[in-house]
Amino acid sequence: MSDNWVVENLQNALDIWDSKISEIWSLITQTPETFKGGAIWGVIKNIHGAVQAIGFALLVLFFVVGMVKTFSSFSDVKKPEHAVKLFLRFAIAKGIVTYGLDIMLSIFKIVQGIISTIIKTSGVGLTSKTTLPQQLITAIEDCGFIESMPLWVVAIIGGLVITVLSFIMIMTVYGRFFKLYLYTAIAPIPLSTYASEATQNVGTSFLKSYCGVCLEGAIIVLACIIFSLFATSPPVVDADASAVTQAWKYISELIFNMLVLVGTVKLSDRVVKNMMGL
Repeated sequence: MSDNWVVENLQNALDIWDSKISEIWSLITQTPETFKGGAIWGVIKNIHGAVQAIGFALLVLFFVVGMVKTFSSFSDVKKPEHAVKLFLRFAIAKGIVTYGLDIMLSIFKIVQGIISTIIKTSGVGLTSKTTLPQQLITAIEDCGFIESMPLWVVAIIGGLVITVLSFIMIMTVYGRFFKLYLYTAIAPIPLSTYASEATQNVGTSFLKSYCGVCLEGAIIVLACIIFSLFATSPPVVDADASAVTQAWKYISELIFNMLVLVGTVKLSDRVVKNMMGL
């Protein structure tokens, strides 16, 4: 590590960025049960169990309302084909509410399998470390005190932007876990709508949205892989330009690539919704 303040400041910002990228890589392969030691998952399971009782009550309510809307008279219900249809709908809806947690975990595991396949196929693994080119470091170190003053501005602004972007990105990944927990906790209520043909679209939309949250992980992984490939070919440093120009061009191009990655991660939910037509 150079003892030059400008180089040190920029490299510290890049180190923060690399640490957040590595953290994302480890978080995205975790399950809700293992995230933060599983303590959060234990609480969510308890909430899910408590809400499940409400889901069963709503299940009966939606079933009765749906039956009233479907059949014009009680005599229609007496017909064997109608009675069987009602029984099957109620039994399937009850099974969905009862085993809703298992269904959601199965969906999550399927998506995690897709993510693992993407990672293995790419062959990238952990992203490459982002470092300043030696040519740029040498140019900065050769500057005198007066010449280095503009470099301080570049270092402060560039380092601040890179640090902020790294925290925005990691917050988005943490936000995905928050959404997974929220969906899991409240699941019995929207799933109970399958008891009625008139309201089953609510449950279907809920499951589609949950699948979208799970698939956000695949989009984030793809974005990190693409950025890592960009990082292996960093912006070219013009040796004939001044140190300030070299630093500014390098940092601005690097920040542009980071902005693309952060934007993709930040908007991963919209990307998935567009893909799924939600």
